[in-house]
Amino acid sequence: MTETTLQTVIRTLESAYDPATAESWDAVGLVCGDPAQPVRKVLFAVDPVTAVAEEALDWGADLIVTHHPLYLRGVTSVAATTAKGRIVHRLIRANVGLYTAHTNADVADPGVSDALARAVGLSGPLRPLAPLPDRPRLGLGRVGELPVSMTLAKFAALAAHGLPRTSGGLRVSGDPDRLVKTVAVSGGAGDSLLGAARRAAVDVFLTADLRHHPASEYAEDDGPALIDAAHWATEWPWLTDAAERLTTALAATGNNVEARVSERVTDAWTTTAQRG
Repeated sequence: MTETTLQTVIRTLESAYDPATAESWDAVGLVCGDPAQPVRKVLFAVDPVTAVAEEALDWGADLIVTHHPLYLRGVTSVAATTAKGRIVHRLIRANVGLYTAHTNADVADPGVSDALARAVGLSGPLRPLAPLPDRPRLGLGRVGELPVSMTLAKFAALAAHGLPRTSGGLRVSGDPDRLVKTVAVSGGAGDSLLGAARRAAVDVFLTADLRHHPASEYAEDDGPALIDAAHWATEWPWLTDAAERLTTALAATGNNVEARVSERVTDAWTTTAQRG
């Protein structure tokens, strides 16, 4: 059996999530790790945080693949005097690599929003909500159909059941009895796609990190209903898809690795409080 190297894993990941399609401001690719080192176990997670690093070390992973970058902006030091620096030091000492697929995974076909669409109940063909000009099958967000029309309240419950549980749950804007069938979704922050959702004439747009003023104005203009989920929760379904794509592609070339999806909830918000 062929010993699988980190370089082989990277090549396979980048065939699915082309770094050239990442946004210019993004930081994707290998963060730390020797391309020649062997890889037997790969942990997939949304966030490169301390808890995920600890899980990888406890499991004996050789590589962590995360959606979010550890360093999104340039730095002049990775000293262990900072939280992110300590993560880098711990991973290097343990010979564990860290790789990021971020906006290149968002626009991929299939990518982050495809997995989100399936998780919340969309069936049949999906199309990008905001396709890339030169590659129309790629792009941010997805638009699809529910198997049958249902009320907004029922769809929100269906979506809540399909997504991992977080402290904040789902926030819904719109008449609960409104019938919905055509749905747009976008993993992660979706403010920038509100206009695209309106132009796509969807019944409801499910995303994350919606702000008060854009959402309020959207409702006043009788736009699609809105569902605002936790950022982490909208991107977590992609991990299983990415892990399966990696292991299947590697196995086809005689390279076998074990992949695991982290179930640690790394959403930034840990609890809620309501006035009694």
